[in-house]
Amino acid sequence: MSQTFQVDLGGIVDLLARHLYSSPRVYLRELLQNGADAITALDELRPPASDLGMDQSSPPRRITLRPLPDGGLEVTDTGVGLTLAEAEELLATIGRSSKRDLELGTGREQFLGQFGIGLLSAFMVTDEIELVSRSARDPQAPAIVWRGHADGRYSLTEIAPHDLRHPPTTGSTVRLRPRRDMEHWLEAATVESLARDYGSLLPIELVMEMPQPSGRPTTRRLSEPDLPWERTFSTPRARELALRAHCEATLGFTPLAAINLDIPIAGLSGVAYVLPSAVSPTTSAAHRVYLKRMLLGTTVDDLLPPWAFFVRCVLNTSAVRPTASREGLYEDDILLATREALGARIRQWTLETLSLRDGGSDQLLAVHHLAVRALALADDDMLDLAIHVLPYECTTGTATLAEIHAEQGHIRFAPTLESFRRIAPVARAQNLTVVNAGYVYDADLLERVRSRRPRWTVTPITSTDVSQALTPLDPLRHLETLDALEAVRTAVRPHGCDVELRAFEPHETPSLLLDDRDAEHARSVAQTISQAPDLWGGVLGQLPTSSAVRRLVLNDANPAVRDVLEAPDAQVRTAGAQALYVTALLMSGKPLSVSEATVLNGALSTLLRSAAAPGTDPPPTPGEAGGSRS
Repeated sequence: MSQTFQVDLGGIVDLLARHLYSSPRVYLRELLQNGADAITALDELRPPASDLGMDQSSPPRRITLRPLPDGGLEVTDTGVGLTLAEAEELLATIGRSSKRDLELGTGREQFLGQFGIGLLSAFMVTDEIELVSRSARDPQAPAIVWRGHADGRYSLTEIAPHDLRHPPTTGSTVRLRPRRDMEHWLEAATVESLARDYGSLLPIELVMEMPQPSGRPTTRRLSEPDLPWERTFSTPRARELALRAHCEATLGFTPLAAINLDIPIAGLSGVAYVLPSAVSPTTSAAHRVYLKRMLLGTTVDDLLPPWAFFVRCVLNTSAVRPTASREGLYEDDILLATREALGARIRQWTLETLSLRDGGSDQLLAVHHLAVRALALADDDMLDLAIHVLPYECTTGTATLAEIHAEQGHIRFAPTLESFRRIAPVARAQNLTVVNAGYVYDADLLERVRSRRPRWTVTPITSTDVSQALTPLDPLRHLETLDALEAVRTAVRPHGCDVELRAFEPHETPSLLLDDRDAEHARSVAQTISQAPDLWGGVLGQLPTSSAVRRLVLNDANPAVRDVLEAPDAQVRTAGAQALYVTALLMSGKPLSVSEATVLNGALSTLLRSAAAPGTDPPPTPGEAGGSRS
């Protein structure tokens, strides 16, 4: 035996309010959608020759918002209306669409919403909905009144011909009176603000009718007849100023530029506004999207490719599908194709702008170089252009990759900010050009350049590259420092370092810590083995490891280094060597570990005690063999 579901309308309303819609404010959007769809349905009934503007006797395509003296609201449309039979079928079944079931000879794509769910959304702000309607399909039929209650009850009756509760014209009027604590949603100021937000671009007249003490109401039009970006302007400059004003009013910022988004094949038009300041690639997008000129959402994301985070869009579309709440976009093949088309248009504009090499391209690069880098990672044409226009920080100033390669014949880069900071002062003094690839995208971008242009030499800088640029010691000085250098080498060997002595500029830099990827990896593995449990440490210990170590290059031109090398006391020399090692670590930008901080503290203690008590033996440094002083 089949049964019909018993629907708890209160539960449905709670579901809508808490889980489907983000706010009760959408009730007005749903009523506007219903009215706009009713007008569209009426257009389908008219012969083509009687289209608006060709037959002035046709009723206006209008939705009127009318606040009531008791705090209620009327929403009236000049649409197709309903007969008694249509209302019985459509309004008694939750979720059924009036447009789908009425045989209008047109597809669903002509309409905005779904009548049943849309009307139910009004229960978020009221306990009773009254709908009065007269059908254009059967002008002789009487008007009808439907009253629905939040507890699931409803009534449906016909209005006698002499009853003046509904005018003789076709269309529908929805009357709402606020539920307690929901009064502000139906206040005139709130209704006008919501109507302007949702319906300002509707291709129909959206008007607000305000009662006046004189008896004759005043009417304000809230919708614009044309889309802002499709209007006719006298000059390109006039269009630029108009779009700038539109961006300021709609999105709240003054754009650097406006990109036209006219893609007829996707049923889409609009503008992408370039942000006036840099943003992070992880910043959530806030695109303003209209579906068939009704606002879908003000913070729609996933509309553009990830690299296009430097623009914010305002656009109207008829092709994409909304989610159930109609506040976002449904991820399907249509949205994927739309995203690709939008990305192609923004990419084309970016390429054209940067190719001009003028003030506009300079400004775009100054503000949004990160976005250009992101696009270059995904697009070969942009990569080829970026090589010539993107500025890179390097040890000899700022230059493009093309300029560096033309001057040097090769490109060496530091893959991390840490490694760049470590070698920058010394490399700069030796006129060694090293690119800083430590910022986001840069290292990956240089790897792409290497694969894109195999004839170019693009390599990460190694410690050997830096060492070769440093001045070697005079043979006599080398012999003088052999013993002292070996003592320094012994002091820092436990930290995975070898030691070299060179003379280089700037002489204020006492030491330089050179690190290769292999050395960094070997040190990381060794640290993991020492901290891992016995079983796991034993497994790791069986893996092949590199013998590469870091190199601590001491600057023989620095007075402090000479003092350490010439120190007669072995403990003082050891403490000085450890202090030079930790200083090099700090200069590279690396944070000190607990053990390294302990080494520094011990070295400083030894040096201070030695200075405070000349002629006496200083205490042993931490970790050094030996007993206490007597």
